[in-house]
Amino acid sequence: MERRTVLKALIAGAAAALAPNTVRAARFSSTLRYLRPPGALAEEDFLARCINCGQCGEVCPNRCIKYFGLENGLGSLDTPYIIPREKGCILCMKCGDVCPTGAIQPVAREAGAILDGVKMGHARVDESLCLSFQGKTCGVCYRACPLPDIAITVGRLEQPHVTDKCVGCGLCERSCIQMPQAIRVIPDRG
Repeated sequence: MERRTVLKALIAGAAAALAPNTVRAARFSSTLRYLRPPGALAEEDFLARCINCGQCGEVCPNRCIKYFGLENGLGSLDTPYIIPREKGCILCMKCGDVCPTGAIQPVAREAGAILDGVKMGHARVDESLCLSFQGKTCGVCYRACPLPDIAITVGRLEQPHVTDKCVGCGLCERSCIQMPQAIRVIPDRG
């Protein structure tokens, strides 16, 4: 048996003995809206390859990568994730360069490669919450986007329009001044 499998089983057993209701709830709850790092494989393949080494988070200059405890179930234990409202990904692409297993694929830090290789999610605007759609010019999400005029464009009064080129980095969601935020990234776990 692999060392990682044994450790997960020991941790799960200890947690179950200490807090059975918490573990049972964690095993079945995945309501947390999170993103995987840029260049991550599809969820099933990502989970099969990730060895929980933590190198992606160590190299992240923005410190947006966190690691799951039991809140997303045992299958995700110690795997990297990003909560865009807390901190978005700056698309530095360093995490893929250090991933030893290919769970996060290397992607060159250039617009074309990022558009082809990064599928974290897709931003959606709630026009009923967006200030620009209510007659007050804003444009904060547009200015936060690392791919302006490619992933997001603006119309009259800086009304944001997300294109199909959005990679889901979360910087727009993080920068939104509305509460609740008017723009949210919907994860792509394809």
